[in-house]
Amino acid sequence: MSQDDEERLEELRQEKMEKLKEQQQGGGQANQEAQQQAQQQAEQQKQAMLRQYLSDGARRRLNSVRMSKPDLAERVEQQVVALGRSGRIQDQLDEEQMKSLLRELKPDEQSFNISRR
Repeated sequence: MSQDDEERLEELRQEKMEKLKEQQQGGGQANQEAQQQAQQQAEQQKQAMLRQYLSDGARRRLNSVRMSKPDLAERVEQQVVALGRSGRIQDQLDEEQMKSLLRELKPDEQSFNISRR
């Protein structure tokens, strides 16, 4: 092969590599956007179900719990959604029912006794 053919071949290889890199990056972004969109849609569905199954007082109680213990609030939300999907919630949960659900899902508190000698 001549020098010109080798240079042309090298240019074509470089172009091909750049196109492949662009496709990989573009595909990754599209996949990431699709995942974000799916997460947003799932969050919207969860919020709609919570509005359906929780009374105003129960939602206020859940929001106040979320301020101090976000992980507990998330577990309660998951539990309410699961109960709603299974059809085990007939009416809206009121504040007293929310309190009992919070007590059930609250992790056991550990107490420490400090004794002085």
